Amino acid sequence: MPLTQAESVIKNIIREIGQECAAHGEIVSETLVAFMVKAVVLDPSNGFNMDRTLMKSDVQKLVKLCVARLLDNKNPSLDTIKMQVYFDMNYTSREEFLEEHHRVLESRLGSVSREITDNRACAREELESLYRKIVSYVLLRSGLGSPTDIKIVREATAALQSVFPHSELGTFLTLTKKDKERQLKELTMIVSGIRLFNRDCGKGGEGIDDLPAILHEAIPATTQHIDSQLQIAQDQVYCYTAILEKVTKNPLMSKELEPYMLKEALYNVRQYEIFLQIILSDIITCAQEVEIMIKQLGAQLELLKSTVKSRTAIPTSQVFPIFISLASLWTSFQDETVLISVLSSLTSHLEPFLGAHELLFPDRIMQGLLDDVTVKTDVCRIKEHMEDRVRLTDFKKLEWLFPETTANFEKLLIQYRGFCGYTFATTDGLLLPGNPTIGILKYKEKYYTFNTREAAYSFAENPEYYIGLIKEKAKKNAELIQLLELHQQFETLVPYSQVRDVDKHYIKPITKCESSTQTDTHILPPTIVRAYEWNEWELRRKAIKLANLRQKITHSVQTDLSHMRRENCSQVYPLKDASTQSNREGSTRVPKPQIYIAGLRGGRSKTTHAVKVNLTRAVDET
Repeated sequence: MPLTQAESVIKNIIREIGQECAAHGEIVSETLVAFMVKAVVLDPSNGFNMDRTLMKSDVQKLVKLCVARLLDNKNPSLDTIKMQVYFDMNYTSREEFLEEHHRVLESRLGSVSREITDNRACAREELESLYRKIVSYVLLRSGLGSPTDIKIVREATAALQSVFPHSELGTFLTLTKKDKERQLKELTMIVSGIRLFNRDCGKGGEGIDDLPAILHEAIPATTQHIDSQLQIAQDQVYCYTAILEKVTKNPLMSKELEPYMLKEALYNVRQYEIFLQIILSDIITCAQEVEIMIKQLGAQLELLKSTVKSRTAIPTSQVFPIFISLASLWTSFQDETVLISVLSSLTSHLEPFLGAHELLFPDRIMQGLLDDVTVKTDVCRIKEHMEDRVRLTDFKKLEWLFPETTANFEKLLIQYRGFCGYTFATTDGLLLPGNPTIGILKYKEKYYTFNTREAAYSFAENPEYYIGLIKEKAKKNAELIQLLELHQQFETLVPYSQVRDVDKHYIKPITKCESSTQTDTHILPPTIVRAYEWNEWELRRKAIKLANLRQKITHSVQTDLSHMRRENCSQVYPLKDASTQSNREGSTRVPKPQIYIAGLRGGRSKTTHAVKVNLTRAVDET
């Protein structure tokens, strides 16, 4: 069946179901009907084949089943689905809400802004009318009073004239449309800042509510109300859980209590508890933001007072940025006020989806079911098994995460919204909170917690089996798909709130351990081209050289000495150190020559007669 034809068939089915319900006095939204159609088709007990084209009899059967379920007002399962659809259609994150809120304000001011930017006033009366429109625009955009209150209009006009007198209208009209819009926004901020400063000084501020004081009272009151509702819901959860635990140990009781739909009631209250926790978290964030803004507001007002003091003339470059910052802070107060109001309204609209509990479980029946039953809170269940931790030596192939070894342990997205998957699969849908300190199992990039170590060991033996069981149980109770966040297994039933937060499903654990690394100096082989030359003149020189070589001829000659020569090699014995020793030591001595000449002194005769006598001893005498 083509896609467009299939969509047409589904729309017709949804329309027919809505008409049938309206005929019975029940008005249902198309979103709820669409969810119910998919839930009925998913339930294997209804016998629909997802791979086969729906016949006319299948369509009639589908319509009949959906209408029957939508008209069963005493079924907690239907209340849970209605609650999920309502919350998904009305809840947005803080950032998206503020963005949408500002977008709506801009769209509402669009017509007023166009009347000003498209104006081509020339006459005096037309210019005065344009100025009044600018004052109205400033009041509407700032939200500081009604533009129909004459006192507020006079105060805003006086503040506007101090920064934008009538004489500036001519210059304003010559600007482009974008520049006009930008100047209007800037004038609104400055005028709002002036009026807020005058209000703080006691000289004006007509029609401006004390938003910090209002928020200071509204946030604790809203928090207290949600806390009380949350406590009531948790008390119901603990009672239902204790009764279902008793039923799992006594199979005979399950038949007796089947008409009471205890599991469906537990799912209903658990879903309500989760939604209240989400809202409470947003309100706590609001409280933190308001506390910071109150300090900033006081600091800005003190800075403005010290800048102005008693001076009559102040440079606009000094005071205008402070006025703008003051107005921006007040806009944030307005945003927080609207957000608190929306969250409070959302909380009150969730309460009617708990109506089936009073019909199915009045106090008399609850007292009878709670006989001989020990009611435990989620905190008590976790404390009972704080010391029973998984031993890593028992698992060689599976990865377990613990608080001391994982940096972002608290931020991991636990499967089944933190409930024990093994207990849910083996006890026919009992929801017990998992204990992360036992150990978080990482399996196929997903994380699972368990209420006991035995449950962790059993689940780890065959995770795919238990995951399949949980998926099959979710097909029978469609409200479990959102309650346990099974959006990846049921792509067609992903709520919008989970589509927006898709990034959080990919948080990976940051494990901590002692380790060391060593990096090679050069991991990859060098890719340096030694022949590369960047200098053009060097390239030119090489090119000329190569061109000249093309015209050269290589010659070779051979001489008589080089004719028939070859390489020779010879082998020699290396020199070695040698020494000898004589038998005895000997020495010789040479006699000292001695010669004596007599008669050198002369004598009696005139002639000297010298006599030479050799006194040197013979060699053999020495």
